[in-house]
Formats: sequence, C-alpha cells, structure tokens
Amino acid sequence: MSGNQVHFEVFVRRYPDSPWTLKMAVDDRESALEAAMEMVDQREAAAARVMRETLEAGTGEFHSLTILTVGAPERARKIRTREPAEPLCVAPQDLYTCHAREKIGRLLETWLARRQATPFELLHRPDLVEQLEASRVEIQHAIQKIALPEAHARNCSVVAMTKSFESLTERAVERLMRDARKGLPRITAQTFAKTASQLAADPEAAYRLGCGVAMFLAPARSWSEKVGLLIDLADAAPPEGPARALALAVIAEPLEEIVGCEKGLDDVVGGHLDLGGRLAAMSRLAAADVIDALVKLEPSVAKVMPELSERAQGLAKWLGGGGFLGVRAAIGQRILRELSGQRRLRPADAAGEIDVIRGLAMALTAASGKLLPLDNVQAAFSSRSRRLVTRDFVETYLGEGASSLEEAEALIWLTENIIGGGNKREAGRWLHSQIFSLRFERESRGSHHPTTRLAELSKLQRAVARCGLVEETYQPIQIKLGEVGGLVEADARLVSMTVKSTAPALNRLTLLLRIASGEVAPLGPAADRARAEALKLARQDNTRAELTVAPDRLDAIRDLLRHASLAA
Repeated sequence: MSGNQVHFEVFVRRYPDSPWTLKMAVDDRESALEAAMEMVDQREAAAARVMRETLEAGTGEFHSLTILTVGAPERARKIRTREPAEPLCVAPQDLYTCHAREKIGRLLETWLARRQATPFELLHRPDLVEQLEASRVEIQHAIQKIALPEAHARNCSVVAMTKSFESLTERAVERLMRDARKGLPRITAQTFAKTASQLAADPEAAYRLGCGVAMFLAPARSWSEKVGLLIDLADAAPPEGPARALALAVIAEPLEEIVGCEKGLDDVVGGHLDLGGRLAAMSRLAAADVIDALVKLEPSVAKVMPELSERAQGLAKWLGGGGFLGVRAAIGQRILRELSGQRRLRPADAAGEIDVIRGLAMALTAASGKLLPLDNVQAAFSSRSRRLVTRDFVETYLGEGASSLEEAEALIWLTENIIGGGNKREAGRWLHSQIFSLRFERESRGSHHPTTRLAELSKLQRAVARCGLVEETYQPIQIKLGEVGGLVEADARLVSMTVKSTAPALNRLTLLLRIASGEVAPLGPAADRARAEALKLARQDNTRAELTVAPDRLDAIRDLLRHASLAA
C-alpha cells in the first residue's frame, strides 16, 4: 500500500439540479477541503464534494472515497420508463376497447360526423367499413396521424409503426367482413332479449351482439333517433342474469359515444337551445329526480330549466335508476367542460346569463355526489365567475340608458351570483367605483322623490352586506351610501320638516325612529340626525300623553327605539 498514489478531486454542482462536474484535483487534502468549503460559502456553487482517489500500483485501478459533501442535497432523479416497442393495439380485438374507440373517434372525427356514426358503429357495421375502405385516403391519413406520435413514444421508426397499423387495420377489416359473410345476428326490439340470452355464453358475445345493435341503429337519421332506438333495446333487455349484463354493457357503449359527442348530446337535449339552456337540460337529463324536485321548490331553477323531449325523458329514467353510469359520467364531464370553457352561456342576454348560472349552480349543487363531485362543481363555477367580472361582460351587462342606482343594483346582483375570493374582490371594485362616482351622488341628490330615494339607498346599503363581500370591502361602500343619504336628507330637510310637522307626536316619532334604524334611510348622518330628534321628541310631555292613551303602539315604539339604539 505504501507505493499507492493518492490525490483529491473536488466536484461541484452549479445549481441544485445540475450534475456533478470536476472542478479541480490537488495532492493536498486540506487544500481540497478548503476549496470546497469556500466555493459553497461564496455561493460559487450550490454544492461541493471532495473525493479521495487512490491508484493501486499493482493493478492500475483507482479506488474512490467520498470524504466531504457540503451544500444543497442532491435530489433524486426520476427514471423515465421506456415504452414498449410494439403499439398498444396489436390484435383486431384490441380496437374494441373503450380507449381504442375513443382514439378512433378522434382520428376519424370528420368522416364519422358526416355520416352521423359512432366508432362503435364503424367497428360493428360492414357497410360502414366498405364506405371507409372506398375512401382509402381517410384510412391513410388516420394511420399517419397516429403513427408519428406512437413511433416517437416507443423510439422506433415511423415506417415500421405505419406498417404495423396498416396490418392491424387490414386484419380488423378482414375479420368483420368474414364474419358478415358467415352471418351476424339481426335483432329487433322484440328479439333482442332472446338473442342476448343465446349469445351470453359465447366468447365473442359482446362483439357479435354489438354487430346486431349497430345494424339495428343503421336506419336512424339523427342522434336523437339512435338514442330512442337504444332505449327501446334497453327496455327490452333480459330481466336478469348474465344475458342482461351483456345486453346493457353493449348498449352503454354507443350511448356513451353519442353523449360524448358535442352534436350528439345537443341533438338529444334540444339543438335549438343556447348553450346555457343545453347545459340546464343536460343537468336535468343526468339527475332528473333531484332537479325535478328542486324545480317545484325554487322558482329561479324552474325559470331556466327547459322541459326534456320524450326520448330524453326515456334516457333520464334509465340514468336516474342507476343504469348506464358511464353515460351519466360522460354528461357530467361535458357540463364541467362547457362551464370551464370560454363560450358565453347566453351571448345575447347578459342578465339572462347570470340567471342561468344561478339556476345551474343550485341544480348541480343539489345533484352533487350523484352527478359530479362538489369540489369539481365549485371549481367550474369559480372559473365561469371569473369571466363575469371582466370589463367586456360588465359593460355589456350594464348596457346603456340605465340610471346609476339601477347599475348599482345590477352589480350587487352580479356579485351575489359569483363565487371565488378573487372574483368577489373584482366585483367589489366594480361596485366601489360605481357608488363612489360623482354621477351616483349627483343623480341621488337630483331625485324629485327624496323619500323614495332614501328608501332605495337604505335597501342598497343592506344588500351590499349580504352579497358575499368581505367586511373590508363592503364597509366603505356602506359608509359612502350613508353619506350620500345624508346629503339627500339635508337637501330635502326631511328630519327638520318631520319635527316641525303638525302631525301627532307618535306619528312623527315613528317616522324618525324608522329613519334612525335604517329602515327608510341609510345608516349615516341622516340616521344620526333622526335619532337625536327622536330622543328629544320621546322626552316631551305631549308624546308621553299620546302613548298613555294609545298603549297598543307602545310595543312598536319600544322595538323601533331598540333598533335605533343598535344601529347607532
């Protein structure tokens, strides 16, 4: 060992995620240790490591030993798993899985939409396959679109992946055409249960029964017609046992694809409706029992909830009974996707859009758990609320020609119907700028009916505190409304004229206390003046004399006095 050579190497990592790199090599241990510590202290490196390297004279091999590591700890690196070289679908049967059908639907979306067909029908109908083969370009284009990303993910050539998919396509087509020549089941609503029972023990029962279902749908010319035919088959399914499970599982596949298709679901719930109406109809379709009960109790939900067509009601009955859970989940995901999207629910009616959002929020919250998780519903409405407080929407919503008071009331209604802390703050800023504007004060003081305007300001002041704003936001607005009310009252001299009036003392006291309690005027300077005058009037002898002869009014006066004291 005495003939072995020893030196010390210093490695550094410039940043926490950087790899180790050799910085220096020295023969002196202390110099290496000092250099490593200094580079970390001076922040020249995120971490440093000192290695002792020993060269064995006999073998010529180096032996390494770490003697110091300082700085940021090394993070574990994620190991990327290597994808298998072969594609996920290698046999014709693999094309019939839900993920494969979803991929086929995306690749051939335009071709299928032109024929109002689903991937399920394409895989089970020989006539559709013949049409697709006749337009060879469609198949080639679809194969090219899938071959490129698959080849990149599996680190193989595009040519090899293209040949693999071409072979798979040819084998799938040959299988379906061969089975068609041998004879595939032909079904009607009357023979469906018998056919399902006969095929229940067949290893390819789902495939063969699916061919019969797909050909049963062939005469339909709309998505809604197809849903009606599928519901007819579901009603005619075997009553129990493996045959019923097989029948409903086969029917669920095209149903899920239809409701997952934008035009398909729109046609089922009503293509003439705007987006908000369609979403309301989808909610009613997926959770009819809950929402029908809510419609009877809540007018705001009944206002925006359209009636379902006869076919949609048939589907809603199955969904409400616990059948076709995948179909209900697909409808729920479509609702969330549209709520979180950019499109307006009612493009031509901003006020109506708020009503739709309010009704949808109540309906989906009531149906949460059965249709969608509550957290997902709240996240979707928070995203939608963010679009309601943008400048474009607010300006469209307020429109032109409305008074400043009407605009303030509209902004309070908007604030009340949105969720999310950030959205509430933004709505509060809109309301703050409206109430603090010179136009609002000028129009309030210029009113020809000061008593009516004071009552409106009082109502507005109470509504500000109930619309969901935090105290730091709504308190300045309430104070400003009180100040504006004080100016209106001072201009009209309402309190002084009430005190000097020749009306009975109890009548004057009642009016002053109503002003002081914020019932007919906003809390603020006007209420303070009314409170002071009411206390003076209450101490006068003639007022006490009137109370003596009218004991029935004593309780009302006492309540007003208490409210006025609490409002002080």
